[in-house]
Amino acid sequence: MSAPLRTVALGIEYDGTAFNGWQTQPDVPTVQDTLEEAIERFLTVPVPTICAGRTDAGVHATHQVVSFQTDKVRSPESWVRAINTFLPKSVAVRWMRPVPDDFHARFTARSRTYEYWILNDPVRSPVMHGRTGWYFRPLDVERMRAGAAHLLGEHDFTSFRAAECQAASPVRTVEKLEIVRMGRLVGVRIRANAFLQHMVRNIVGTLIYVGSGREEPGWVKEVLDAKSRAVAAPTFSPSGLYLTGVGYPGIDIPEKGESPFGWAEE
Repeated sequence: MSAPLRTVALGIEYDGTAFNGWQTQPDVPTVQDTLEEAIERFLTVPVPTICAGRTDAGVHATHQVVSFQTDKVRSPESWVRAINTFLPKSVAVRWMRPVPDDFHARFTARSRTYEYWILNDPVRSPVMHGRTGWYFRPLDVERMRAGAAHLLGEHDFTSFRAAECQAASPVRTVEKLEIVRMGRLVGVRIRANAFLQHMVRNIVGTLIYVGSGREEPGWVKEVLDAKSRAVAAPTFSPSGLYLTGVGYPGIDIPEKGESPFGWAEE
């Protein structure tokens, strides 16, 4: 007689450069396929996973959360060590936790946090290639913060969603939007209840227009109020985007991963 099914959660970190995003797709490498293949090699049976946020091609994560059901009983340490044995160097399981049976990595989550890192330097950096976005003109962080303030709270973010976004509603609540400068790096950290497709990258592109002096901070509100993708700045590169946190109130699992460049609190 087999053991009863139980739900487990894994914390995943990955470099998304070589992947065509999270979600499984035919004939292209994805993080989901890579992880599920490793789990199957460990458990010897196929196991479909559910993730907290389906990241796009080239996007990274220090704190992706996945859940699935299994009848296998192993220690958290065994899960981590064994699955990592079958993963490439670009993907790693950071932790495993047993969770309530009704836990769902996507629908149980109450917040997600992303960081976007911009290399703000006149010359592109081969070392930072794939790890950051790049903008060569000087950026004024104070102007960017002033523009970002217009995005806090609950709004219709139609101006910041991809044309192909399939979300039923464009309304989201941005709980926090912070911007820091660390030498030649500019970091944008945003926490919301959920995100639309390309929402963070479109916000970053718009804030860069403000930080470079091309637009005034008040222009961000004009873009938001227009509810039209056509009026906002172009979508910025996926390279500097990281999923760094997922919030599950009342459930004993970590809420965030490491900041990719060591976020300096001000």
